[in-house]
Amino acid sequence: MDYEYIEIEKDLIPYRFDISLADEMFTFEVHYNEEFDFFTVNLEKNGEILATGEKLIYGQPLFYDNQDNRYPKVPIVPYDESENESEVNWRTLNESVFLYVIEGDDDG
Repeated sequence: MDYEYIEIEKDLIPYRFDISLADEMFTFEVHYNEEFDFFTVNLEKNGEILATGEKLIYGQPLFYDNQDNRYPKVPIVPYDESENESEVNWRTLNESVFLYVIEGDDDG
């Protein structure tokens, strides 16, 4: 199983970027809620908004509750490889907690 991570540039938030996931292009828009110290992501594909305000929750794949085939076909999971952290917040994101893209189990 291979994985890489999506780098989040906290100093640019709110911002948008395009990313290729499983050979499909998506646009991510990252936001930060300063009052409650959490991050959200909006997801677009081909200019169509698929999700807004998806909260980054430690250890839980983004968009996990969507079985729509327009969504990324690979899990994207906020995770700390050292397992020292258990939250996604300003202090941890892109320091010890990264958005890992888990590739490997291809369906065909």
